[in-house]
Amino acid sequence: MASERPCPADDFSIYYVLAECTDHYDSSPVKEVEENQPHSQGVTGLRNLGNTCYMNAILQCLCSISPLVEYFLSGKYITALQKDCSEVATAFAYVMTDMWLGDSECVSPEIFRSAFGNLYPAFMKKTQQDAQEFLIYVLNELHESLKKCHRKSCGKGSIPRCCRKTIANEVSIITQLFEGQLNYSIMCLKCENCTYKNEVFTILCLPIPSDYECSLQDCLQCFFQQDTLTWHNQIHCSFCETKQETAVRASISKAPKVIIFHLKRFDILGTMKRKLRTDIHYPLTNLDLSPYICPVFRKHPKYNLCAVVNHFGDLDGGHYTAFCKNSVTQAW
Repeated sequence: MASERPCPADDFSIYYVLAECTDHYDSSPVKEVEENQPHSQGVTGLRNLGNTCYMNAILQCLCSISPLVEYFLSGKYITALQKDCSEVATAFAYVMTDMWLGDSECVSPEIFRSAFGNLYPAFMKKTQQDAQEFLIYVLNELHESLKKCHRKSCGKGSIPRCCRKTIANEVSIITQLFEGQLNYSIMCLKCENCTYKNEVFTILCLPIPSDYECSLQDCLQCFFQQDTLTWHNQIHCSFCETKQETAVRASISKAPKVIIFHLKRFDILGTMKRKLRTDIHYPLTNLDLSPYICPVFRKHPKYNLCAVVNHFGDLDGGHYTAFCKNSVTQAW
């Protein structure tokens, strides 16, 4: 990837946070502690517990998002905890507290890893895992622990938020910050009947349209361009009463306060799976999403970059790192 500042050329995922959203949160607890500490708060390393770079990179990014930091450091999460599935959220709060309020330059996320591994044993193995998959399940478990309306027990069978529809009254700090909604317009190309479908998302997986060089806007345009479904992908039309070729276009009907992009660097070419090493240029400030948001919902469409997860290596192995913007010092 390439940007306006020096940054490694092999970024895997990007995280954008609304510039306006930090104005609604009081960051004074962090600032007060900073004055009494010898090192910058939030600038704390995480120990590698054996191929846990994927976990550490994601935790560093989550612990750099100002409203999430304020929520956990202020203790607001305690009153929202669900007694039957609070272990992961409590362990996450411990990591957040150690990183922001501790006096050590490096802390161990072992308690969090143990709590999370009790639900998902695959992440307890000392083997490399996918950072995006880890992020999906972390956000889901935090939501399950902190949602206001608890209608079902949580556990190994929990469905990630990005894979299911909105359930009434299930609101948490995770949905408030990360959850958005896509609107799909689906038009039959024979009778031109148009229907609409909504889909909740927490991560937008963006295709990379070039093998050499492109911009983040190019990736967004590719994702939101109209797609024609033909042959085996045809959709049943209720007016024609048969499957027809269909034009599908997505737009954002609800923009999240924090938007997460996953760049799809792993691609299948014939029978071979490869990693795309395309340089992708992206802005550090004022990413404009208004072209992809439904006109009636175009409120605060610009985002500033707050963290990046990088993957170095190939399909057989590699290493994850993170670049995060400190909310107190504003430094990367």
